[in-house]
Amino acid sequence: MDIVDLNSDMGEGFGPYKMGDDDAMLDIVTSANIACGFHAGDPDIMHRTVTGALQRGVDVGAHPGFNDVWGFGRRTIVGDSLKTIENLIAYQIGALQAIAHAAGHKVTHFKTHGALGNLMFKDADISDAIARAVKAVDRDLLYVIPPNTEGEKSGERAGLHVLREVFADRAYTDEGHLVSRRLEGAVIHDKQEAAARVLRMVEDRCITALSGKRLPVAIDSICVHGDTAGSVAMALEVKNTLVAAGVMLQPLAATHRV
Repeated sequence: MDIVDLNSDMGEGFGPYKMGDDDAMLDIVTSANIACGFHAGDPDIMHRTVTGALQRGVDVGAHPGFNDVWGFGRRTIVGDSLKTIENLIAYQIGALQAIAHAAGHKVTHFKTHGALGNLMFKDADISDAIARAVKAVDRDLLYVIPPNTEGEKSGERAGLHVLREVFADRAYTDEGHLVSRRLEGAVIHDKQEAAARVLRMVEDRCITALSGKRLPVAIDSICVHGDTAGSVAMALEVKNTLVAAGVMLQPLAATHRV
């Protein structure tokens, strides 16, 4: 039987501003990647999201991004040195760990957001800096990363527990990387199309690029982005399609050491 995790990025509001329907999404997914206050999120939102996850038996992970609330973490703001990247990561992981501990929950995984995550597709130096930071803070965190990337290689070099993630709602290039959001067809909005392609990915253990090229990959987790229109309906469609096909959904920490 195939076993996969279903995750979504959450806690991405700020103050009175809301991004996505976290409560509805928490009823569907098995893992939540929680914004840590830099690209989005604040202490109250982080606490509310962690508490909601705990009540539903959903795992929580740190979802750090660049210090870019204005641009939702989708602008590249690297700073002066790789040490700045390490500190950026350590700061955000620590913030969520403190909130989770106070709420009686535990941070079990790590996954980067937006432009920071996109750099990990091809930039080995930044990927190594991020992996070093995670290892220094908590080497037992499950390191969730897209396959066929420098981030995957860096996590493996650092001796982290690397788990591979694919996206239900994003198109792929021939390299196995995400198509830029600026390009036509980069984001998939049809829930039936998304669910069908996810099932094919899980059953075939490969992704299909826009060109039709098929790339074999290991798949541990499926992401449905929580900030896009119709994301809750899409996540539910993906979940129902996988379960109907006999795929078991459970948090990463349930099948991998923490």
